[in-house]
Amino acid sequence: MTFKIITPVDDEPVTLAEARLHIKADSDTTEDALIEAWITAAREVSEQYTGRALAAQTLEMALPCFPGSGHQVIELDMPPVVSITSVKYTDTAGVEQTVPGADYALSLYGDACAVAPAYGKYWPSTQSIPDAVRIRYVTGYATAPKAVKAAILLMVAFLYENRGDAIVADDIQPPAAKSLLGTVKIWSK
Repeated sequence: MTFKIITPVDDEPVTLAEARLHIKADSDTTEDALIEAWITAAREVSEQYTGRALAAQTLEMALPCFPGSGHQVIELDMPPVVSITSVKYTDTAGVEQTVPGADYALSLYGDACAVAPAYGKYWPSTQSIPDAVRIRYVTGYATAPKAVKAAILLMVAFLYENRGDAIVADDIQPPAAKSLLGTVKIWSK
């Protein structure tokens, strides 16, 4: 499964004011653009590490076809999923179709953010092409867990203090940040 970002994050889990206060640069506004970039980078690294959308955004996941009759559930990447915007597919004649909202249901039970046909319904047949099925959905926390915010602040502080060093991407996650993110990380699927 692959997904792309349709609507990027508008409100980061950590504000510029929170980050400036944390790094003790609360009165210095000269580096605001840089600090905002670090906040975004820290969130993106955290999303990659946890497998979760840590702020509200719209994603679209593509599949080569709907699952077969034995197991019709589609697990959506990057929970927590808030809502499904649309389920579109290319039918066997090559025409884009939209599955009516009443024909599928979103499960929000635990971490199992999944979509499946509604009771008595089945997924339609698709043309055999890449990305024949496209599911657009809104995902991400309305308010990030405190552990996520603390981890992002730790990463921003690390970047602030080590701005000239050559670092490996994973190095911006200090051990304490990884421990904090471990509280929301999806460990296995």
